[in-house]
Formats: sequence, structure tokens, C-alpha cells
Amino acid sequence: MPVSMTALCDDLAAESAELRAVLAELGESEWRLETPADGWSILDQVSHLAFFDDVALRSATDPEAFTAEKAAMDADGGVSPDTIAERFRSMSGAEMLAWFDEARARLIAGFRDLDPKARVPWFGPPMAAASSLTARIMETWAHGQDVFDTVGAVHPPSGRLRHVAHIGVGARAFSYLAHGLEMPDVPIRVELTAPDGSTWTWGPEDAADRVSGPAEDFALLITQRRHRDDLALTVVGEAATEWVRIGQAFAGEAGTGRKPLS
Repeated sequence: MPVSMTALCDDLAAESAELRAVLAELGESEWRLETPADGWSILDQVSHLAFFDDVALRSATDPEAFTAEKAAMDADGGVSPDTIAERFRSMSGAEMLAWFDEARARLIAGFRDLDPKARVPWFGPPMAAASSLTARIMETWAHGQDVFDTVGAVHPPSGRLRHVAHIGVGARAFSYLAHGLEMPDVPIRVELTAPDGSTWTWGPEDAADRVSGPAEDFALLITQRRHRDDLALTVVGEAATEWVRIGQAFAGEAGTGRKPLS
């Protein structure tokens, strides 16, 4: 079935609305609460989303401007999420929420009519417009999880977890690259139970190495929002065991993961 940009935009809008509902209830001091991401407040989590929404839109609609911006970042030592977060810490919570609203609306409007196969530049290799938008869903879910955890709210699982899992499975090779390791030539079967009870699968059905369990738990693992010990995942085989140890759905440097909750 062809990828639908309309469906992806609708899913991103729905994921954004769930996060926004939590953000809209925050008092000014709560925007400064520390999240499970070391050194990052709720404000930082949201500025990260808004900033890269604007950058993603620029990459798709004005690739020359994006390339120039990336070159300037590279000349200044590369893309640093911490440096970007620091840049916007003087903003109030209300200002940050307004920026997030505006950036997200611009992004969705700009991507809705794009060819899903159109190639757009990024900080790594160029990717399809559909993949770029799927990555925004994954990022929203992952950074939103930190916000939900911080305020003690429930992050309701939905079928949109499939996007997170899909990005995570596809990023297996990058996970090894980020850690300076060579990926073994071993296929892995991933079988996840979706929130509605159906099964999502990736990889050869007869693969000896396997990862299975709840889709939400896999999403938490592959975005490095939970330690494996806190998740109900079954992992079989050396290659699968190594992958779940280093796997990350997000771009950039190798993540440090999270400590066990207990």
C-alpha cells in the first residue's frame, strides 16, 4: 500500500494534540521541571521539537537554505542538541507553547501535499519526505514521553506506535554506526503486539534472532526512554541481544540510555 502523506500528517497532528493537552495545563514553574533526560527541562524538550520542526520544513521546501544552515552548524562543531536547548531557555512557557503550535502547524501544512518519495536533505543521508515526517512522529512521541513522565500523566498507547517501531527497526544499521561498531550480517525478526491486539512484524519469519513483546515497550526501548530490564520484551540470539543494547531510533550521537527504574 502506498504511503499516504495525508495519513502521516493526521497521525502527527493527533500525537501533537495529546502532548499539547499536557503542556497547556503547565504553570510557568512547571515548564522548568527536570525531565528524565539528563539536564533537560520540559521547556528544553519542547524547544527541541519546535526547532527541528522548522528545520525539517526548511529541508523540504528550501533545501538550499537548509544546506547553508547545516554548513554553518558543521563549521561551528556540528549539531548539538544541548547547545540548541540552551539558546531558547530564556523563553517563557507561553512563548514556547506558541512556537510549538506555530512550528507544528507550518510543518504539517508544508508536508501534506509533498510527494512521499521526494528526497529531502538532512543531517545524515537524504531521506524520503515520508520518512522525514515519520521521524517527526517518533520524535514527538519520544520527547512527549519524557514530558508525560515528568508530570506523572499517562501517555496513552495508540496505533501511532507503529511509526516509532518502524523507524527503530529501520535504524538498526545506524545504531551500530553511531557506536562505531560493525553490524553483523544476521537478520532479526521483530514481532510486536499492537495496542489493539493485532501483531506488527518486521524481518524474515524464519530468523533465529528475534525480539517480541508489546509495541509500547519496544518503542520505549528503541527511543531509549526505558531500560530493557523494565520492559516485557523477549530477546533471542546474540545479534538481537546486542541490538537491543545499543539500538536507537533517533539520529545523532550514540545515546546513553536510561538506568533501570528499580
